[in-house]
Amino acid sequence: MVASRDSSSECRVLLIGHDRQLEGNLEQELTSLNCSFDHAAGSADALRHLRATPYAVVLTDPDTSIHEDLALVDEIWRLRPSVRVIVLAPSGTPEDLIEALRRRVFLCQCAPFDVKEIARYTLSGIKAENVHAGIEVLSADRSWISVRMNCDMLNAGRLTEFFRQFQMTLPERPPEEMMVAFEEILHNAIEHGAQNDPTKLLEVAAVRTARAFVYYISDPGKGFRPDDIPHAAISYSPDEPTRHIEVRSRAGMRLGGYGILVASGIVDELIYSEVGNEVLLIKHMGGMERRRSNSEESWVSNLGSDSLEC
Repeated sequence: MVASRDSSSECRVLLIGHDRQLEGNLEQELTSLNCSFDHAAGSADALRHLRATPYAVVLTDPDTSIHEDLALVDEIWRLRPSVRVIVLAPSGTPEDLIEALRRRVFLCQCAPFDVKEIARYTLSGIKAENVHAGIEVLSADRSWISVRMNCDMLNAGRLTEFFRQFQMTLPERPPEEMMVAFEEILHNAIEHGAQNDPTKLLEVAAVRTARAFVYYISDPGKGFRPDDIPHAAISYSPDEPTRHIEVRSRAGMRLGGYGILVASGIVDELIYSEVGNEVLLIKHMGGMERRRSNSEESWVSNLGSDSLEC
């Protein structure tokens, strides 16, 4: 146990299981984020801890299956309906991942684990106000997943991580950079379409056809004209790579504006509706190679991830 940044037991974390390699690294990351935690030897011990303490976040045993963990989630929520559960598992099928999303667990990650990501989402889980609001599954199988989502960046990160994990379970998958394109356009939908209003909803679909991977995003905004976004890098020729930065500076906008440019360099097709509040990202299975130009590569390499949204 480490010293808590908050004396309230409701800011504590419960770690289940004893994966020594993961445990040591995860403890170190949680400590660096000032997260206070306890250990439970297994499911029964975890329920005993939860009867006594209202933990904010529970991380399941990384050696148990998603199916076992979801059964435990039901028991956890009977005792503590507001706790956020992060499911860790040695492996998973597409159907396992879909069921975890449908059951509204906070995060689901299969081995090999990204300890820094797990710790970061644990901290986000402590701060999250509504455990069950955020992402609602409308329809889902391994070829077509449709969700409705409250418009905030935490949900965007959680959904992106779900799709990243889901794709890892597929025999044929799009390149990792397609998730960069998806996340950039999703951030645009939240920031520009929904004006960062978490009470507004957007819809997302991920479709796998025989020849392509497709993402669809529909935001609640008024849309835009692709030829009328002077604050975005896509509006200018390659020999004017910073022109949009001047526009953003005059408008009091944060650094950024590369999102659409980056996404269009990754996917094979980026198609907006007439109104501009719906978009398709399409990656053909026969064209998985990256198509970014040298100038685009040089721009992105010099930017942080916070600078990419359009």
